[in-house]
Amino acid sequence: MPINFHDKHNRMTYTTRTADVSWLSLIEEHVGISGKKVVDIGCGGGIYTKALANSRAAHVIGVDFSSEMLKGAARQCENLSNVTLQQGSAYNSGLPDNTCDIVLERALIHHLHDLDSCFQEAKRILKAGGVFIIQDRTPEDCLLPGDENHIRGYFFEKYPHLIDMERSRRHKAHEVQSSLDSNGFTVAKTAQLWETRYIYPDLAALNKDLTQRTGRSILHELTDDELNELIEFINSKLKNHTDPIIEKDAWTVWIAVKI
Repeated sequence: MPINFHDKHNRMTYTTRTADVSWLSLIEEHVGISGKKVVDIGCGGGIYTKALANSRAAHVIGVDFSSEMLKGAARQCENLSNVTLQQGSAYNSGLPDNTCDIVLERALIHHLHDLDSCFQEAKRILKAGGVFIIQDRTPEDCLLPGDENHIRGYFFEKYPHLIDMERSRRHKAHEVQSSLDSNGFTVAKTAQLWETRYIYPDLAALNKDLTQRTGRSILHELTDDELNELIEFINSKLKNHTDPIIEKDAWTVWIAVKI
């Protein structure tokens, strides 16, 4: 069944990583964080809220619809004086109009059906000329073949029935572009990013992470037995790989400006 973001047992599932340097470099190159007021909508466990705060943002507001996720984010961001966390959604953040410089929505829009309402809310809270960063996987990003880095590709090789499920929840690149265009944004940059997700010292560490379904909502669609079979399948694919295992995910990033 789909992941329940409101279950306390999933509270820490999106707190176990740090933002990769490739992500930070992309954001710094095209946006710049220092001195800015930033809103991280769909902040989950606060991984990117923390990264933004540590990139010298003046203030970062992490917004999530789940109180349990926010508890994880609070632990992630403890002792950061320039971070505030609050409950809200992509459709109703609860923030005032025209008050922030940057809105980030990372790994969020595939959970949403109404892009227009989501993007209208981002426009509402951004200042004129403010920057809207959307990062998500298109169907093409998700369904790249599996290899020693792209572990996710093996999920769909082992269980082809997940392909239709993944396609159904992922927005195509032209759909995102069209919705941005029609909701008062101009796209300044569209980038492809191979972001390092995690570096595992060995196969056993990867297996443990997969067993816990850490930060991978698609794995919640599998039974325990199916998950164990998937792990065995991945192990067979990586049996000749030398440590460490550097897992990467393919992403599309849209950087848009409020007109």
